[in-house]
Amino acid sequence: MRAVIQRVKSSKVEVDGRVIGKIERGLNVLLGISVDDKDEDITYMKDKILNLRIFEDENGKLNKSLLDVKGELLVISQFTLYGDCRKGRRPSFIRALSGDKAQGLYEKFVSECRNSVEKVETGKFGADMMVTIENDGPVTIMADSEKKF
Repeated sequence: MRAVIQRVKSSKVEVDGRVIGKIERGLNVLLGISVDDKDEDITYMKDKILNLRIFEDENGKLNKSLLDVKGELLVISQFTLYGDCRKGRRPSFIRALSGDKAQGLYEKFVSECRNSVEKVETGKFGADMMVTIENDGPVTIMADSEKKF
């Protein structure tokens, strides 16, 4: 699994002009699922994202996690995170998992997050979405369950 994690003041996702997910202070997570991902990747990424210390403490240091600040979470599926641009000009998405298997892992990830975070919103899997992100900082972090970065 791969994620682009953004600390936000607010974020929302729209499908067909209708807001389907909206959060205030918290994290906007774009989540990509690969053909190799398993339940262990869900657990790793959930723990990494929810405990990532990217919120400021009383001294202005990045020492607090989403859980510490009781922040909100917006998770949006993003298969293009597995786009491989090393050859040619058109990305290859051969490593991105698609269809029902990817949707199942995505929904399981969201469910696991809901066990720890009071407000978890989502996009619509496989839909054409418009995402509005008010990045706070800006703070943007990438994470990968294969620990490639």
